[in-house]
Amino acid sequence: MNFHQGNLRSSLLGRPLARLILMACLLSACLLSACTLPRGEGAILAPTPVTLTVAGSTEMRPLLLELTSAYSERNPHVQFTLLGGGSRMGEQWLASGQVDIAASTAIYSDAETPAGLVRIPVGLDGVAVVVHNDNPVEALTLVQVRELFRGRALNWEEVGGAAGDVLLVSREGGSATRELFEERVMDEDRVALTAVVMSTSSNVVEYVAAHRDAIGYVTSAYLLQAGMPTAANGETLSDTGTAERTVKSVSVEGRVPFDADLASHQYPLARAMYLLFRRSGDPSIQEIVDFVLSEEGQAIIARYHVPIQ
Repeated sequence: MNFHQGNLRSSLLGRPLARLILMACLLSACLLSACTLPRGEGAILAPTPVTLTVAGSTEMRPLLLELTSAYSERNPHVQFTLLGGGSRMGEQWLASGQVDIAASTAIYSDAETPAGLVRIPVGLDGVAVVVHNDNPVEALTLVQVRELFRGRALNWEEVGGAAGDVLLVSREGGSATRELFEERVMDEDRVALTAVVMSTSSNVVEYVAAHRDAIGYVTSAYLLQAGMPTAANGETLSDTGTAERTVKSVSVEGRVPFDADLASHQYPLARAMYLLFRRSGDPSIQEIVDFVLSEEGQAIIARYHVPIQ
């Protein structure tokens, strides 16, 4: 074979090989481009992580824990920090821009809603009058509750109970629960100065559960309808971890702070629960409120209170 024939054969053999090399390069480029995140208008960006602070009513804390947990499970980029402080303090922090959402059970007309805030009812709560489970008293009138808390009825025998000195347990000043109790029960009278003062409903439940002759008032969210209290973290209250400590809710004027009596506002200590946010705040907060008012959110509320819808 002469020089020209060998050169021709090499040329013919080289062309398919060149094609193979070119195709391999193109395929590699395509694979690399497929692994690259899209840019421009077609890009899919991960949501920016958001942390929102909710403050206010300690009575709503068990509910808020479950609502925020459920929302974050569906929206992992949104996390929540829960603070107490009470209803009025939560509203003040919200108005001053220190928190994003306020939880409140404060009673006032819509005309008194702080300027610049949106106030949405999300459920119904009842302030339960509670006694130790061993107390035989099952029902009281508003007058009897007032006589007990003003210090005029000093012995349980005066209201149909067993002999024993009445031990009063009240909430601290500024509590929305105390405001409601004083407005609906005490009228012009004051809670006796002998009352033990507690900062949360959970503390009231624990104290009454530990003292047979005690009486207090708490949000019904801290009571199972069977009478077993739960702590704010959802754990059953217990004495030394073995003997269960229980309290029970007594009826007031023949009504109880649950179910139909609460939903129809027949229970005399019924009240609405609210979420508040700033009109000029993060638009995504409305999505959280919409979730709370959705079928799923209201089902969660029904485990602690009465749904608003």
